[in-house]
Amino acid sequence: MEKIERKTITIDADGKNLGRLAVEVAVLLRGKNKPSFVAYRDMGDVVVVKNIEKMKFSGNKLEGKNYFHFTGYLGNLRKATLKEVIIKKGPKEVLRRAVLGMLCKNRLRAQQIKRLRFDK
Repeated sequence: MEKIERKTITIDADGKNLGRLAVEVAVLLRGKNKPSFVAYRDMGDVVVVKNIEKMKFSGNKLEGKNYFHFTGYLGNLRKATLKEVIIKKGPKEVLRRAVLGMLCKNRLRAQQIKRLRFDK
């Protein structure tokens, strides 16, 4: 088996929309930009995102987009808007959740999301 060459790719989030940035990061984490891509191998690169605070949100997403969390108890479905998540956990968590939703839901996802890093 060949050794996987992982590069470190830095992306500037200044002025980019959340969804478009998340797609770009997800493609790089999976390795779909490489000619030797196969879906069952983890061959993506390390992605460092900087200027995350300057990311844009289009439309009415700050008040209209909701995140849900079920605690496991009856009647305990927690709901938070995008603005509340940014205030409580920061914009890093918002981008991480968006990228996590775009990665394949299999065993490779945990390894791939660990290669997403944030820089100031």
